[in-house]
Amino acid sequence: MNVPSINEQLRYFEKQRPKIVKTIRQLVEIESPSDVKQSVDRLSTVLASRFAELGGRVRVHLAEKFGNHLQVDFEGHGPREEKPVLLLGHMDTVYPIGTISKMPCRVLKDRLHGPGVLDMKAGIALALYAIEAMLKWNAGKLPRAVTILLVSDEEVGSTSSRALTEELARKSAGVLVLEPAQGLAVKIARKGICEYELKVTGKAAHAGLDFEKGQSAIVELAKQIWQISQLTDMKRGTTVNIGKVSGGTRSNVVPAEATAVIDVRVSRMGDALEIDGRLRSLKLFNRNCQISISGGLNRPPMERSTAAALYDQATAVANELGWKLEEAAVGGGSDGNFTAALGIPTLDGLGGVGEGAHAEHESVIISELPKRAALLAGLIARI
Repeated sequence: MNVPSINEQLRYFEKQRPKIVKTIRQLVEIESPSDVKQSVDRLSTVLASRFAELGGRVRVHLAEKFGNHLQVDFEGHGPREEKPVLLLGHMDTVYPIGTISKMPCRVLKDRLHGPGVLDMKAGIALALYAIEAMLKWNAGKLPRAVTILLVSDEEVGSTSSRALTEELARKSAGVLVLEPAQGLAVKIARKGICEYELKVTGKAAHAGLDFEKGQSAIVELAKQIWQISQLTDMKRGTTVNIGKVSGGTRSNVVPAEATAVIDVRVSRMGDALEIDGRLRSLKLFNRNCQISISGGLNRPPMERSTAAALYDQATAVANELGWKLEEAAVGGGSDGNFTAALGIPTLDGLGGVGEGAHAEHESVIISELPKRAALLAGLIARI
């Protein structure tokens, strides 16, 4: 069978749009919060069946605390030693079980609403239909080998899946991340994410009878917070946010302990190292207190250089489809941060177009789904 032109492919996906929407709805209605293993595993089982029906070789990576991770391999027409393209996504969402009753999956005008519809069940459905179409156009075999990895814990830090993601990325020619688009743009850079906990230990005392014998951990922490906040450098893309503070026991007790949780976002790995050094060398204001800091880098930055070649190829596909594909750099992280840090070409934001990820108005634009499917299929074929 002759492979259809890129515009014929778009028309094909236009005809498939009702089926794509139906599949997204089915995935959304299988609630899959990160912390409910059996629910994520239920979704994994459904997806494994769908990909197996297309001829994919399914492998389930068991996880004890979180849901199991799903790997699906498709052979290509190319040589056996050819490295596959890795399609990377996640099955878990941020919404607790029962959210679907408050945020039912429904169509309103040109939008499909529901918990996890944008982040990122639309992306999973797009991968499913892109693979199905390419198999149809290429006599049952893809133009090149493809590995799909859908993990279960991306929303909570990817602690159980990171090693697997990195292992498969090292074996791949490139990584296409099925996270949502940024507007209509793909994501060519993401900030790195660090999280720290700063703990201050002072000395308790009665605030009325022995105030002078106490050493306030909260006062020391407050001074440290002011000092730490000065590390933000918007020109370099570095932000330092003290997002949670706790301490003390009662208003009439000089507090002996206080803690702060710190979120750091950086555009470059060198900035992460610099901030880490600064935080670990904080100086006390009150020498009668003690400070300790724990934590560090969770996701390394995804820098544009690792996405440039794939972005150029994606731009060429989009041009043939009749639109200009924009690029975006964002502050949030994804599992693409891990693969990019290994030096593997990585392009993010190839999932659905919409708004409201993690929010009550989360939705995808239905009319954009065929374009994203055509873009994904065209890019897989060209890498």
